[in-house]
Amino acid sequence: MSEYYNYIKSLHLIFVITWFAGLFYIPRLFIYHIEANQKPSPEKEILSKQLKLMTKRLWFIITWPSAILATIFALWLLVIYPGWLTQPWMHVKLGFVLLLILYHLKNHQIFKKFQHDEINYTSNYMRIWNEGATLILFAIVFLVILKHSFNWIFGVVGIIVLGILLMLGIKWYKRIRKKNPEA
Repeated sequence: MSEYYNYIKSLHLIFVITWFAGLFYIPRLFIYHIEANQKPSPEKEILSKQLKLMTKRLWFIITWPSAILATIFALWLLVIYPGWLTQPWMHVKLGFVLLLILYHLKNHQIFKKFQHDEINYTSNYMRIWNEGATLILFAIVFLVILKHSFNWIFGVVGIIVLGILLMLGIKWYKRIRKKNPEA
């Protein structure tokens, strides 16, 4: 079974990448949907219909299948190397994976509401929400690459600094959009 390790790991990584692609893009589509909802008729209805279709296709053709396949290949890797489950870095990684799954499920709830035109979020809130996947991705990649040499203090400070930089970027972009709505 271990002779297939590199193939299984490759497939796991491919589906993690496509899963994150979906998780990065779905909040962006939510933002467009929120902004389309503020347009006058018939532009509002035309954009809303198209964005619902795009969101549905992204969610059910790319994001959900990628999440399921990434998980299947991850479990297969753990079957091949069950000793990883005794390592502290893996416990932390699995905690972030759980957080990623919760983020995914919350996006699913938002998706269902948007499909029924129940829009209870601002575009600014969605811009901030969109960064959740980025923070989780950074945490998981650094944990997997550094494993035992991971410096916890540096890692925590790094994630906090990244979060602050992302929030500053969002505020900066909001100011730019106020001055130029087409930016």
